[in-house]
Amino acid sequence: MQLVAHGGSMQTNSLFLILAAIVSGAVVPFQAGPNAILGRTLGHPLWGTLISLCVSLACILPVIVLARVGAPNLSNLAQAPRWIWIGGIVGAIYVTSTLMLAPKLGAAGFITAAIAGQMLASIIIDQWGLVGFPQKPVSLLRLAGLCLIFLGLVVMQLQALGLKPPASS
Repeated sequence: MQLVAHGGSMQTNSLFLILAAIVSGAVVPFQAGPNAILGRTLGHPLWGTLISLCVSLACILPVIVLARVGAPNLSNLAQAPRWIWIGGIVGAIYVTSTLMLAPKLGAAGFITAAIAGQMLASIIIDQWGLVGFPQKPVSLLRLAGLCLIFLGLVVMQLQALGLKPPASS
C-alpha cells in the first residue's frame, strides 16, 4: 500500500477541516456531565434534554441575527425528502443518551462507545450513500480502522466489562 500526498492547498484545507472536526469532537464530552446534572436537578433526564436543547436554541438565534442570515424558505420543505427530520430526532436521542449513560460509563467510556457507534453507522451510510451522502464503498483499510476503534472501545472499557487490565510494572 502506498499513501500519496495531494496538492498543497487541498492537503492544507483537509488538515484544517480535520482539526476543526477534532475541536468539535473535543467539546462533546463537556456536554455530558453538565447535562446529566441538569437532568438530575430537574428530576428526569428528558427535562434535562429539553432545557439543553432550549439553551442550544437560545445560543443559535443571536448568531443567526448577528450573521444577518435571511429567513428560511419554508416552501422548499414540501419538496425535501422526509428523512431530513431525522437530525432533530437523533439530536434529542443523543442528548438524552448522554444524560443517562455518561454518568454510568464516565466521560471517556461514553465517548469511546459513542464514537464506535458513530463509526459503524458511518461506514454503513457511506457504503450505500444514505441520508444524502455520496456512496463511498467500504474498503479493507476502512474496515481495519473500524476494528481498531472497537478494539479501543474494549481497551477503554476493560474494567467495566469485568476484565482486568494487566498489572503495570
